[in-house]
Amino acid sequence: MMRSMYSAVSGLKTHQTRMDVIGNNIANVNTVAFKSSSVTFQDILYQNTSGASGANATTGTGGVNAKQIGLGVTTGATNISITNAGAAETTGGAFDVRLSDQTTTNFFIVSTGTENLFTRSGSFYVDGAGNLCMTSTGYTVMGWQVDPTTGLIRKDTVSALRVMQPSNMTSPPEATTKANASGIVDKFDTDVVSDSGLVKNLSFYDKLGYSYTARFLIKDNGETQVNGQNCKRYSVELEKILDSDGNDITAGMSKEDIGKIFGNYDPNAVFATYEGGTGTTINADGSVTIPDPNNAGATINVTHDAVNGNFVDAGGNTYTYAQVLGISTKMQGMITNGEAKLTFNASYMAPGATTATPVYQVTGPSATYDLNFSAENGTFVGINGLDAVNLNLAGSGLFPDGNFENIEIDFSKLQNTNNGGKSTAVIDAGAVDDAAEGVGKKLGALIGLSIDNSGKIWGTYDNGNTTVLGQIAVAQFANAAGLEKVGDNCYTTTLNSGEFDGIGVEIDADGSKMTSGELEMSNVDLASEFTSMITTQRGFQANSRTITTSDTLLEELINLKR
Repeated sequence: MMRSMYSAVSGLKTHQTRMDVIGNNIANVNTVAFKSSSVTFQDILYQNTSGASGANATTGTGGVNAKQIGLGVTTGATNISITNAGAAETTGGAFDVRLSDQTTTNFFIVSTGTENLFTRSGSFYVDGAGNLCMTSTGYTVMGWQVDPTTGLIRKDTVSALRVMQPSNMTSPPEATTKANASGIVDKFDTDVVSDSGLVKNLSFYDKLGYSYTARFLIKDNGETQVNGQNCKRYSVELEKILDSDGNDITAGMSKEDIGKIFGNYDPNAVFATYEGGTGTTINADGSVTIPDPNNAGATINVTHDAVNGNFVDAGGNTYTYAQVLGISTKMQGMITNGEAKLTFNASYMAPGATTATPVYQVTGPSATYDLNFSAENGTFVGINGLDAVNLNLAGSGLFPDGNFENIEIDFSKLQNTNNGGKSTAVIDAGAVDDAAEGVGKKLGALIGLSIDNSGKIWGTYDNGNTTVLGQIAVAQFANAAGLEKVGDNCYTTTLNSGEFDGIGVEIDADGSKMTSGELEMSNVDLASEFTSMITTQRGFQANSRTITTSDTLLEELINLKR
């Protein structure tokens, strides 16, 4: 009778333990990523009243089993249902992350400052120091950093993910290197046929992120033939370049310099050749002998004054280009303004001549490109025979600060068709096939953070850049159920769980992933818990009845004395 009472007491205690576990499960039914536990019972010591005996061949009797009386029950194990994931709860929070396991149970790695712990709770936030932390405890989330040399994730020892450190708050600027022209140039557009031309702007950036605007003029330039094909020709000219304050950084540059930046520049190109007017002799020393306009029948020698754009005699009297060489007023203006230049060449060989003749040559750069379209269907034929030409900012030598890059402008998407007299041509930064290539960017400010399925943390900047700032690593264990709960939704390693190597693994190595904007809910099953509660209550009740029944038997035994 005493044995039954002590067995019943052990039953009460063990069922109480089970009820404690059930109560904890139910209490955490809404705890993020909580893993339910269950209790396994086992019987304890047995008292043998007689041992077992074997069969006796002599007497012909069989064996007898041992006679054992059990002494109760105890808790065999408390099992954590750690591999069963809870349901997903959508929160929309950028730093709420749910682990979705494929073949292995994964854990976030967090640091208390003195040790690494492990959790399935992905409710994170960015603290005042810029660290990614658990919202409940402030433990820092651990992961891999970006190698500053390569810009790639360096998967070595995990460390705190300080995603909003000063170096991450801005994204470096980029100089524009590509541009493209597209749309329609309508030959009946009044701007195209005017002297001022059709104005088109290209906005671009230098290496420091400062913005500029290049202003181009497209003008009707008649008709021509390209490789035997009749073409409509337009000129494309760089008018000026403005900085962000509207200041013209090309102000004061000659037409020759503008031609170096944008134009079919060839310093040796010959525009025209002059052997002099009637009665004019060009001498080998560069002087010109002309009839004296003030003394009939006499001649005088004059020399070219490149500064003032005329010719002078020994007495300082001036003579125009037209008087000396017969050059037109328009060509005089070009030479005076520096768009072309007058040079003496004593060895010019005229076509069909057998001897060299001293001449003056008007040479210099062209500050325009010829833009040609098929006269038959208006399709693009070429700009000086090419698809693209350069805005020669770095190679011109005219911008010594070195902050510019050359910009290749592709004109191949332009058309020359009827659009009701309205041109729609535009010049935009970026390549023809990829508008993001070579577009250039200003200095970017961080405006957003996001976490992708592999745990990479991306920073979004207001200049359009998206940069990886780090990656959340995960830990995996040979026996995840062997981890020990330490509260705060965290676990620590034990001898039976396996150790953490300090490096972690990439979550998508086995097809697992992280989902941003969701949290893992508790995996407590209330239906199972309530059922277990009923059976636990009945077990407790039955053990209590064992005690009361044993007490009754003891009472009867005591009553025998009466």
